[in-house]
Amino acid sequence: MNKRDYYEVLGVSKDADEKEIKSAFRKLAKKYHPDVSKEPDAAEKFKEAQEAYAVLSDEQKRKQYDQYGHAAFDQMNGGAGFDFSDFDFSDIFSELFGSSFGGGFSNFSGFGGGSRQTSRARRGSDRLMRVDLTFEEAAFGCKKEINVDFYDECDECNGKGGKGEKTCSTCHGNGTVTMQQNTLFGAFMTRTTCPDCKGKGKTYESTCSHCRGTGSVKKNKDLEVKIPAGVDTGNRLRLSGKGDSGTNGGENGDLYLEFRVKSHPLFERDGNDIYLELPITITDAVLGCKKEIPTLYGNVKLTIEGGANTGDKHRLKGKGIEDLHSGSKGNMYVIINVVIPSKIDKKQKKLFEDLSLTDLKTSEFKEIENYLKKNK
Repeated sequence: MNKRDYYEVLGVSKDADEKEIKSAFRKLAKKYHPDVSKEPDAAEKFKEAQEAYAVLSDEQKRKQYDQYGHAAFDQMNGGAGFDFSDFDFSDIFSELFGSSFGGGFSNFSGFGGGSRQTSRARRGSDRLMRVDLTFEEAAFGCKKEINVDFYDECDECNGKGGKGEKTCSTCHGNGTVTMQQNTLFGAFMTRTTCPDCKGKGKTYESTCSHCRGTGSVKKNKDLEVKIPAGVDTGNRLRLSGKGDSGTNGGENGDLYLEFRVKSHPLFERDGNDIYLELPITITDAVLGCKKEIPTLYGNVKLTIEGGANTGDKHRLKGKGIEDLHSGSKGNMYVIINVVIPSKIDKKQKKLFEDLSLTDLKTSEFKEIENYLKKNK
């Protein structure tokens, strides 16, 4: 039977990029994998998709196929087609089905599915720590001494987990073992992490008593950290290489500091701007006044013109918080709150009564009165 066009098999155009080709194969692999698909021709379709992906995902093979079609590989192997035995599908299958499906399915596919896996360097785990800051510490930056728990390489066994190293007899140093799975479509071979050496490819005559075979132990240390100005709640600072130690020579993970900024008794923060609510009396609002107010950079005098109302906003340029990235400063806004007393004495009451006899009504009052007169 004639083979279908590889682009047609994957359902992509001839100018599809690498990402599109991989995505198309992932969908087909998930749909037709014989261990999960119930379609009667799943095995053949799965094999067809594997073959198409093996060619089109390789730049050189794709050029040959675009020029000569299937004949390019028939000519190379005496009409037997291209030899796919060295092609590694393990990354795709591991993403889709987990590590136990990392190997090939040679009983039906006609070609292998994974390269020899040996113990490899692994990067250490990242760690996250939350750090509390005062409002001022976050605004101006500071130095903090923090105490960190982390996992470091065991000094007793140099991170190996034991003594008397030897090649694992179960996986013969591969770190993986091949297992047979019986399905409705027959027996298929899958590859999984070796249960004896946990993928290291090595075992030891004696387990390290200090780390109990893990190769790492929990430690504690103090770090002095410089917190930049302008951080806010939820911001994170990465300290490269300050996380858990790697294994088999792998690099250390990172430590992330996540900040929680405490509220301020007077200031409210919105991005790089800060807000202060300033209470004033009715007299101050009517006559105007000068008020000394606090800022992050010291006290200043604020002039409030007569006729002030609750909600009036005064801007103090550059009195906000320094931007974490650009270094420019936000503004400070003073919000006026005209406070009406809930209780007044007899003298104060008399003053207000005398005041009510004078005409202090503004145009806004007169506009409502005129409207009421017209609609009587």
